[in-house]
Amino acid sequence: MLHPSSMSEVTNTTHDPFYFILTGIPGFEAIHLWISIPFFCLYTISIMGNTTILTVIRTEPSLHQPMYLFLSMLALTDLGLTLTTLPTVMQLLWFNIREISFEACFAQLFFLHGFSFMESSVLLAMSFDRYVAICRPLHYASILTSEVIGRIGFAIICRCVLAVLPSLFLLKRLPFCHSHLLSHSYCLHQDMIHLVCADIRVNRWYGFALVLLIIVLDPLLIVLSYALILKSVLNTATWADRLRALNNCLSHILAVLVLYVPMVGVSMTHRFAKHVSPLVHVLMANIYLLAPPVMNPIIYSAKTKQIRQGITRLLLQRKVH
Repeated sequence: MLHPSSMSEVTNTTHDPFYFILTGIPGFEAIHLWISIPFFCLYTISIMGNTTILTVIRTEPSLHQPMYLFLSMLALTDLGLTLTTLPTVMQLLWFNIREISFEACFAQLFFLHGFSFMESSVLLAMSFDRYVAICRPLHYASILTSEVIGRIGFAIICRCVLAVLPSLFLLKRLPFCHSHLLSHSYCLHQDMIHLVCADIRVNRWYGFALVLLIIVLDPLLIVLSYALILKSVLNTATWADRLRALNNCLSHILAVLVLYVPMVGVSMTHRFAKHVSPLVHVLMANIYLLAPPVMNPIIYSAKTKQIRQGITRLLLQRKVH
């Protein structure tokens, strides 16, 4: 429970129109310093893991291939997602700094949802890469040229910016005349929209369109690509070839599950489980934001031989120097 002094601080500050109030782990405010230890470890793993992936791909000429260029996009996205939430989460757990200005909150909302949608888009691009590699191997180099990969990367950025900006403007024009107390230690659109005291039908319809466009369409296209891959693999001559082809896709399949399972869980919780304990919402949101950046480097390091070899060479070079 909050201390009386903290409650008075919240009460006083919620009348200030220039601030939102962040929330830590409900019911565990007294041990926030201890809770900060696993959070700090997860953030450190994410930053070090994704930075290592990027360094290995950049320094290894043999990894300058479409598959690994898409992997570097995924690592950059995970790094952005991590650095977006790290400041507010850690300052709240370490120093109990709970205020965040409207401008900073909206900026965090933009980058948080932008990088989240970008992760989905990159995974969709990676599924296309796997489809071409397995189903059209003879045309792989001619289809996925450096120019095409650059255009795909630019299209992903444009798609995510154009998806998030309208929801940002639609939300910012509305009055926040209820409590400014947020349910998380960062700014989520699903959380902020509940603090509005005006007609939000346009926002809800736009949010529904985004759900269809990204959270529904992207996984459907990924499933379609793997259905075509599976059909192609089953037509190959030997079981060894089939297993080799499927093993090449395993790390990507795991990355897809790590992103979409928590994403769907958060959306379902906010939409259909509004009356459950606040702790459930906080845990689901933290899993959704921390699982992909932490798990993706581990998955690709464990399941991709070339990445493992690159990391080993990188460590050996540092020991020599």
